[in-house]
Amino acid sequence: MRMQNQLRGPGLLFEYSLIDIRTLNGDRLLESGDVGDNVLAILAHLGDHEEAIRKIVGRIAGLAVAARETALAQLMILAGLRHLSNAVEQETRKMPIDLDIREHEVLGPIIIEAEQKGRQEGELTVLRRQIEKRFGTLPGWAREKLAALPAEQLEDLSERVLDAKSVEELLT
Repeated sequence: MRMQNQLRGPGLLFEYSLIDIRTLNGDRLLESGDVGDNVLAILAHLGDHEEAIRKIVGRIAGLAVAARETALAQLMILAGLRHLSNAVEQETRKMPIDLDIREHEVLGPIIIEAEQKGRQEGELTVLRRQIEKRFGTLPGWAREKLAALPAEQLEDLSERVLDAKSVEELLT
């Protein structure tokens, strides 16, 4: 360890003992009910690293989404210091951790909006093809009206196009 064991300044001298975390019993940290303690255990002395990682990842799996993301990130960083990143990654693949990016507070709304837009565009493409196959070239006013509709209405129109007698009847 290369850290100094004292803090010295004008009129100040504070000395302290340094302890290497690798000398501490990691199993005691694993026994804690605090996931933060469990994650720190990866730095301490452990009898069985694989079993410890399995326990830590299992506890992380039970957390709420935001806390789970944070704890997994912390575990990966600390595991990297002990060259255990691969073991953690393999264990997370085995565990039933469902990370739904749509639940992310920042990315979630962006993803959901993109999904809705993609669905709307897909429905619009199919409906335009159906209308043009049935009635010929789509008039400009009809293109504009269809482009403004949400996916649910486009889906409904894709069924109604089968019975409609004209584009006008379908879209009015």
